[in-house]
This record gives sequence, C-alpha cells and structure tokens, in this order.
Amino acid sequence: MLASVSDASSPGPSIAALAIPAALLMHQLFRRYETFSVLTHAALLLGPPALIAASAVSDPSTNPESFKDAFRSSVLLYLATLAISIVIYRISPFHPLARYPGPWLAKVSMLAPALYSATGRRNRAVRRMHELYGDVLRIGPNELSIRDPAVAMTILGASGLPKGTDWVGGMLRDHNLPVVGIRDIDEHLRRRRAWNRGLGPAALREYEHVLARRAQLLVRRLEEQAGEVNLGQWVNYFAYDFMSDMAFGGGSELLSEGDKNNVWAVLDKGMALATFFGHVPWLGVYVGHIPGAAWPLNSLHRHGEKCAAKRLACGSTTSDLFHYLNNEDLPDRAPPPARQLYDDGVLAVVAGSDTASSAMTSIFNCLLTHPETYARLQEEVDRFYPAGEDAFNTKQHRDMHYLQAVINEALRLYPPIASASQRHLPRSAQGITIGSIYIPPGTAIRLPPWSIHRDACNFTFPESFWPERWLIASGHLALSDAPLPSTLPEPSADNKGKAAFVHNEQAFLPFSVGPMNCPGKALAMQEMRMVVAALVQRFRMRLRDGWDAAFYEREIRDYFNATRPRVPVVLEKRW
Repeated sequence: MLASVSDASSPGPSIAALAIPAALLMHQLFRRYETFSVLTHAALLLGPPALIAASAVSDPSTNPESFKDAFRSSVLLYLATLAISIVIYRISPFHPLARYPGPWLAKVSMLAPALYSATGRRNRAVRRMHELYGDVLRIGPNELSIRDPAVAMTILGASGLPKGTDWVGGMLRDHNLPVVGIRDIDEHLRRRRAWNRGLGPAALREYEHVLARRAQLLVRRLEEQAGEVNLGQWVNYFAYDFMSDMAFGGGSELLSEGDKNNVWAVLDKGMALATFFGHVPWLGVYVGHIPGAAWPLNSLHRHGEKCAAKRLACGSTTSDLFHYLNNEDLPDRAPPPARQLYDDGVLAVVAGSDTASSAMTSIFNCLLTHPETYARLQEEVDRFYPAGEDAFNTKQHRDMHYLQAVINEALRLYPPIASASQRHLPRSAQGITIGSIYIPPGTAIRLPPWSIHRDACNFTFPESFWPERWLIASGHLALSDAPLPSTLPEPSADNKGKAAFVHNEQAFLPFSVGPMNCPGKALAMQEMRMVVAALVQRFRMRLRDGWDAAFYEREIRDYFNATRPRVPVVLEKRW
C-alpha cells in the first residue's frame, strides 16, 4: 500500500518519514498535558495522519482513492508508532516510576487494572502485591499504591494533594463534578463549606429525630418478618430511605414498599461501572457522550435531578442536609446552581446510603460469626438500654465503649471504600519526597485502607475480628485481661503472652483523613450506633443453620463502595 501511495504522491518525504516522527512528538505532548476533550483527542490522533496523507497525494480532491489509501497507511503507522513508543517508555528505566515494583501489565496500561477492578477483587489483588513487593507499589503507568500510613497526612492532610481523576471516569464527565471529585483544592474547600455546616455537631442534633423515626420503622418492619431475613437488604432499605430524607426531605419508602424499582440493583451496577471507568477516565468521558451506554449511572443521575427539582419546588420543610446545601440557612447568600444541587444530592444519597449500609452489614456479619463478641455487646446494650428503655435516644452512646470498639473493628476489617480514591500530584508541580518515597509530578496515589488495615505492622492479629484491641489502646481494658480472638489457631509462644501488642491508629483510615475526608463521618457513626444498639436490644439474632461463616469475607466486593453479599439471619424478639 505504501508503494502505491508513493507512486501517486508528489516528490517529498514518504509517509513513514513523517508519521513516525509525528507520533513520537505527539507522545511527548500526551506525557505533559492531560485533557479529556473528545474533540481534542480526535484532532491529535487523526489530524496529523490526515495532514501527512494530504502531503503525500498531489491533489486529494481529484484523487480521493489515493488519499484514502494514504490516510489509512498514515493512521496505522502513526498510531502503531505512538502505541509502541508509549509502551517502551512505560516499561523502560527512564520512566519516573521505574524504581517502584509492580506487575508489568499495570505498568503498560490502565486497561488491565480496569478490567480486573470489574471483578470486585482489586482490594485483594493490591494487598497480595503489597505482600509481594513491599509498601510502595506501582499499580498503573503513573499510579502508586502506598501501604505506609506515615505518609497519610502528607498526602491527605491540610497541605496534601488534590483529588485524582477517578471521579471524572465515574461520573462520565470532566466538568460539573460533585464536591467529592473536584480537583481544584480551593474550589473543593469552598464547596465543602455547606457540607460542613450541614454535617456539623449542631446540625446532627437536628437530625436525630429523623434518624430515630427511620430506625424505629426498621425495627417494626423486622418485627413483622417471619423466619429468615436477609439483614443486609433491610439495612440497605433503611440507609437509602434515611439519606433520601436527609438529601431531599423524603421521596423514598423502601422500608414500607420494598425495592419495586430495583434501586439497589441499579446502584450496585452503577458502582461497578464507575469503578471500571474510574481507572480509564478518558474512556468514561467518551462513553458519557453515548446516550444509554451506561444506563445505571445515568439512571442514578436522573433520579437525583428529579428529587432535587421536587425539593426545590416544595421549598424548605425541615432542616435536612439539602437545607444547608441550598444555603437556606444563610438567607443573605444566593443558592448554588441547580446542577450543583443535583449532583451533590445524588452524592449524598448514593455515597451516604451505600457506605453506611456496607458498614452496618459488616458489623452484624462480624457479630453473628463471633457469638462471644455478640454476647459481650448484648451485655453492654442491656446495661445502658434495658427492656423498655428508649434505644433510639443517643444520650448513652458516648459511654458505650464496647459498641464503639465493635464498630471500629468492623470498619478496620471491612472499610466501605476498600481501595480509597485517588490523590494526584499535578504535572506542573514539583516532585515531593516523603521519607524514602519520591513522588514525581503527574503521579496518582492511593492509600488503600484494606491493605493498610490488614498489615501486621499496624495491628496485632490483623486478620482477626478483635474489638478488644480498641479498648486496650484507649486504656479501658488491660492487655492481660483481654481475651484473645476466637479465630486464632492454637496459642503459640508468640501470642500466648499477648506481649507484642501493635495498634497504630494513624493506620485507621475508613473515612480518610484531612480536610477532604468523608464529611459524613459523624452522621455515619450516629447511624451505626443507633441501629446496632436498637437491633441488639430488640432481637436475638443468629445466622442460618449451617451457614458458612467465611462466606462474607470471601464474597464481599470492592467497587467505588463495597458491595455486600447476603447475610441470612433468623430473628427472635427478646421482649
């Protein structure tokens, strides 16, 4: 083909002489500048081959077939050279991350991690690689996973790094992102102010009656069930209804009516898609331009727009989170654009319900697979909330140390966001050094809670559910008086004396840390304390006879949030 093009062309450089240098030059451009514009990508990938083909044909307007042949040859040679140049550079010793170990497929392209993330097992894969390669791991061409919690405040703290691009892919667009995905730190913190007001201590006190009303309905609905229930499903219903109350003043009644519209099935599919596209955000942006191509995500967005529009039309009826997001608490300040309210409302419902539900389901699974822990928590709940006492009153929570230990330990083993979201050192910034770790410009970083929480350097018995570790660390229980985890093998010389107690709370990152951490941490804790205390007070619970206690650990999935397997529970009312 190239020979035929040469015959039809005017004297001058051959296609190869132009296409190969152009591709090498374009590689340098892509290395230095990042854009998600489809038109820009098209211009950069197809424009040079078109110009090269035009230069190779004497008169393209009168010789279209020759131009087509030349363009086809030019595109193939140009894109092949570009791809080869990228691959060679990424696996070469000249790449800025060449010093860090990792699987070679991940070094070559993010498509491999993206495809594996679709299985929901990236948390386990990353942990295995950390065990193999060490605390600093290259998990993408320009991405590191760091297991060392000592870097957390440098990466995530007040002077830390901006957000990465995973939310660009997850939202299928690079503009009008919800607050959690905003990459400009100043803009993020400005948008965060309304969330801080709406999720601060004073606002949380206003929400207690809303939370209590939903928790009471959850208990009543469980009392109406006969036989076995999928407890996680009911917790899902509760969490979604409550966050709809919080974000939009209502609009969801899954506890009363069931999930007739398959809200949770859509949400789970949406999280899986968001995780995949979060690894390849450019592809997510492309797909976002195709109507219906990612219907679960689009369905969630449309639902949020509908609920937010209805809430705006009805006005303020209660001091919910929307009250603050819409600046209704600041009458002298103009409300934000409707688009911002839609996106932040969806974020509140999806992120708030999914993470809280994941955490509560994990808590109950841990309790039900560890009867001795359940019995100790039952004793504490009965001491603070005996029969007839209002378990939906939060006044006793601060003194329920074992309840808090159980919650913390479930969050340690099963953090709702197991792989963490990205942070990114801009290409225009200077590289930073943290201890022995050098992070060059243009690098994305993850601090994966699943790996950090299960590292023996941070926690004794890292694989075991052992709430007592939190009481020992806080001084509420002596190490010598603490029972060992029931899941340990026969006591050995190493654990019989319980001398090597390790507890690094700097390594406890279920809500992230710093000014861009999860703004709903306090609300989620309030939910978990109330629901766990109320259900333990009201019911005796046990897993289905013969149920595999390892099922939950084996089947839980890591997407943007954790997707939980079923927890089949037999309930018996206590009084």
